[in-house]
Amino acid sequence: MRIRWFGQSSFLLSGERSVFIDPFGDPSVAASRGLQFDYPPIEGVEADVVLVTHEHFDHNGVDAIGGAPEVIRAKAGRFETPIGEIVGIASEHDDVAGTTRGSNIVFSFVFDGLRVAHLGDFGQPALRPEQRDALGDVDVLFVPIGGFATIGGTQAAELVRELAPRLVAPMHYRTPLVNFLEPPDEFLEAIGARIERAETSEVVAEELLGSRDDPTVVLLAPPGV
Repeated sequence: MRIRWFGQSSFLLSGERSVFIDPFGDPSVAASRGLQFDYPPIEGVEADVVLVTHEHFDHNGVDAIGGAPEVIRAKAGRFETPIGEIVGIASEHDDVAGTTRGSNIVFSFVFDGLRVAHLGDFGQPALRPEQRDALGDVDVLFVPIGGFATIGGTQAAELVRELAPRLVAPMHYRTPLVNFLEPPDEFLEAIGARIERAETSEVVAEELLGSRDDPTVVLLAPPGV
């Protein structure tokens, strides 16, 4: 499985098939609020499936993805798709039952033999038991760590320990191209795991897999930096 990061929470997973998760849209929305969002636009990308965790501009730019993909747009449930079954798990974007920032979908699916979980803008203090059960045994975890609109670094580290994945890809944190989130430092200090700093924004998951007792955390290079 090749993992390519486009910035924020946007990832393309490619293998025999391809799935794009949380493509971002027009960054002028951020600029109008005085926020920096300078990731390069998503261009020339096709996918078989597109997943949207929630309807905010930096997660729902479906039109950027070509190839006539099947789109699952911020819906909970079980879905049969070209990459197999995808489970959408209802969660909240904040720590007050979604009353501030609304709902968020956590996606779980098997891709190239590895169970993937993408947490979107998860903002709950912790997983509820039924959410944990629905996720299954996660191999590759995409987890927000930048606070502000999601859990922060310490909470993210606790969540990683609970889920015990083999590979962790932090997302949704401050980089030179985004100024409204916290940097990854708090998470990296709290996680107590092996850290790999990739030289590019693309890696092969199987080359980095650790174990459930000793996961690998991979910091992908921000695109355009």
